[in-house]
Amino acid sequence: MSAPIKYVDVWDTKNYDLIIDVRSPSEFREDHIPEAISLPVLSDEERQIIGTRHNNLSPFEARKLGAAFVARNISNHIQNTLENMGRDFRPLVYCWRGGQRSKSFALVCSEIGWRTFVLKGGYKAYRRSVISKTEKLVKDFSYIVVAGRTGNRKTDILLGLEEYGAQVLDLEKLASHRGSLLGKLEKIEQPSQKRFETLIMDRLRHFEPHKPVFLESESQKIGQRQIPIVLWKFIKTSPQITIKAPRNCRAYYLSKKYKHLTKDKERLEKLIEKIPGRDDQNRTRHWRFLIKNSLWKELSYDLLKFHYDPAYDKSLNNNNRKTIFEYNHQDISDAVLSATIDDINSKYR
Repeated sequence: MSAPIKYVDVWDTKNYDLIIDVRSPSEFREDHIPEAISLPVLSDEERQIIGTRHNNLSPFEARKLGAAFVARNISNHIQNTLENMGRDFRPLVYCWRGGQRSKSFALVCSEIGWRTFVLKGGYKAYRRSVISKTEKLVKDFSYIVVAGRTGNRKTDILLGLEEYGAQVLDLEKLASHRGSLLGKLEKIEQPSQKRFETLIMDRLRHFEPHKPVFLESESQKIGQRQIPIVLWKFIKTSPQITIKAPRNCRAYYLSKKYKHLTKDKERLEKLIEKIPGRDDQNRTRHWRFLIKNSLWKELSYDLLKFHYDPAYDKSLNNNNRKTIFEYNHQDISDAVLSATIDDINSKYR
């Protein structure tokens, strides 16, 4: 006996056993509901074939071919991914707008006897909810910004706080980028802007409002991704903990941290060429010399002195944060880092 199909507005409840995204793989990669799985009723190639048939033959012929593709793909998903689902299985299904793709999948699930839910408005409605939820969630929390010049191991401090159970919003991790011109992670592409915003929203919705959220001092742009303006305003005005350490210590740390860049000298030279305000040709030639001769600590020191530190100092004028505590380290060893994490955890959690 078939079960009813229910059209719903809410995706973030525990009423569903599985969230199923039936859009194409490329649409899923761009962004999707947290914890959703991809069971496309049409592949990217099939959608292209249907579009060509629609233009060259007729809408009817396109629909007929599309129906054949959809029926075959749904059959495969039922026989494979969903094979072991019992009679009480409750899926939430969505496509781009809550149209034919999700209805087709939901109809088959319903005929099996599964109580099936379809997200009204599909991904487009979900996307609107990401924006509205983020605006609301951001305002529910107090924030503490971990600030300091490049190389002060701010990210490591966040990781340590997270291990203690603190609420940490690691924007660089979510953006898959270390937040500077040289910050692209090896062999890892950044998520789309929409995906980045979904990851932020999903992280925030699992936090508890009565506890502070720790994050790192960032510019509004991390690689090619923009921090949502509503969050950026809080980053600019929230209290900060400042980490300080000598430039030579930071240079040594960075020379070890960015080893993936030192493996490709040609790529590193091209990145150096893109540094803003790089108007001293003698300095650029010197950087090329340091790269050619693998003098990585010296290069790190020079980049800190002439680019990163001045850029950070300039950015201080663009925010209105109050420093609530300052750590002046003479080194940034693991022992010093551990003591700093312990102290922050005891003071502000």
